[in-house]
Parts: sequence; C-alpha cells; structure tokens
Amino acid sequence: MLWNIIISIAVGALIGWIAGAIMRSRGSILRNIIIGIIGSAVGRFIAGLLGISASTVSLGGILISVGGACIVIAFARLITGRYNRTAR
Repeated sequence: MLWNIIISIAVGALIGWIAGAIMRSRGSILRNIIIGIIGSAVGRFIAGLLGISASTVSLGGILISVGGACIVIAFARLITGRYNRTAR
C-alpha cells in the first residue's frame, strides 16, 4: 500500500514535469505532482470516453496521462488568464 502511494507520487511528479516542459510552465515539485495526478485522472477519463484503455505503467498510459496534464495546464491558464511561460 505504501509503495503504491510512493510510486503514484513519483510517476505524478514525472508526468507533471513532462507536461510542464511541453507547455513551458514553471512550477514547484509539489505543483508538478498535483498536476501530474490530476492530469492522469483527466487523461484516463477522456481516453475511457474514447474507448482507449492503457495500464498505468505502460508507454501508452504515460502518454495519456501527460496529455491529460497538458489539458489541465491549458485549462488553468484559461481560467486564471495567466500564461506562465519561460523565455527560451
């Protein structure tokens, strides 16, 4: 049980970090974890509506989760009106 929580937090942080890099968003590790976990749920929900199923620790599952996290970041930007982009 404890290992599942630790793995979920680690994978959530990775997903949040990847989505943040794609969307050029700045944030702390805590923000990345939260966005990764919420984005994973959103991505899996949308994939489920489309009839797509992927296991948690597969490449497809990670891609679906990253896509969901990108949607969460875009939605947050839409709601707040802020675009946290770094100059690259």
